[in-house]
Amino acid sequence: MTEGKEYIGTRTRMIAEGAVTVALSVILKDILPPIISLPQGGSVSAAGMVPLFWFSLRHGLRAGLEIGLVYGLVHMALGGYLVNPVQAILDYPLAYAALGLSGLFRKYPVVGVGAGVLGRFICHFISGILFFAIYAPEGMNPALYSAIYNGSYLAIEFIISSLIIYILMRKFPIK
Repeated sequence: MTEGKEYIGTRTRMIAEGAVTVALSVILKDILPPIISLPQGGSVSAAGMVPLFWFSLRHGLRAGLEIGLVYGLVHMALGGYLVNPVQAILDYPLAYAALGLSGLFRKYPVVGVGAGVLGRFICHFISGILFFAIYAPEGMNPALYSAIYNGSYLAIEFIISSLIIYILMRKFPIK
């Protein structure tokens, strides 16, 4: 019978850690002022994705996808830039759930951060083409505009997150 109790304790601990992860990301991404903020949404935060990456690297793909989705919903509720229900789903729960892809690369955490940022980029890229093409300069391909717009801040977020995850992994390796 101790196996059942052990599972419940482990699951409870992971849920509690997930709640703390979401809270830390809210503080770093939603409460602290952004380093850079773009006009149609998107910003460079004070390492707001790092808690989500750390959780995903510790607990794997499924848990990372779930906690990213939860954070995406919270982030959207705290003042998301919404123009359409499909855009809302792409830019918030799906984009942040994609950060959980890092859980596939526990042995290569910086690659994991890259996979998560790429997943988030793809969601924002599609949303940009479908819903924000009107902001592209006249004559510019909406796909190119979306790639430049979203890539500009996500590249910086990738660099910040990768550096911090690398340092954390050196100090506190995941077992």
